[in-house]
Amino acid sequence: MKLVSNLINSIPIQTTTLVSLVSILAVFGPFISVSAGFWDAVNHLMNDPEYFWSIQHLVVYFGVFLVASAGFLGILLLAKKSVHGTLKTGILLVVIGAAIQLVAGFADSVSHDVYGIDGLISWSHQPLELGLVLAALGGFLVLKNREHTKLKILIPLSIIAFLFFTTWLIFNFALIFGHTVQCIYIHVIFSSGCSIL
Repeated sequence: MKLVSNLINSIPIQTTTLVSLVSILAVFGPFISVSAGFWDAVNHLMNDPEYFWSIQHLVVYFGVFLVASAGFLGILLLAKKSVHGTLKTGILLVVIGAAIQLVAGFADSVSHDVYGIDGLISWSHQPLELGLVLAALGGFLVLKNREHTKLKILIPLSIIAFLFFTTWLIFNFALIFGHTVQCIYIHVIFSSGCSIL
């Protein structure tokens, strides 16, 4: 364990640089994911043939990759024990959000392999969205701790991102409880002709 600790502490990147990278990746990664998610939703409306490795999904997962990179850098910061207080909380949220997105991304791949096209409401999409919300909130908290630097210009963007992603997640949950599901049977939700939009 001491060897791992020494290895992590020997990384030549300064803590401030790592924190800056985490904040930038945690703000832009979710924006890219959600933008591509809208593109994917439009594609679903057009009932185009769907498969997991579509260009829309690749762009979504590029955004997830950015958040995962922020999570990895966050783990390095946490292992160095160089962050405290709300900065540590923000980094933890980014790490948790990234982990949820990676697991849900794998689940989404399995879902597409088994069921084909899906809608907004699926057992893999809502965890992805929750991961986006947590990463965006974490990104905001990290930026709030860096507001005395040039990164403060990203704070309004991070606030808008968090509010937007949270609203989007709540909207999708409202679809479940608002009885707007367009398919009668649950298994039909995942079939190629059923999209919940």
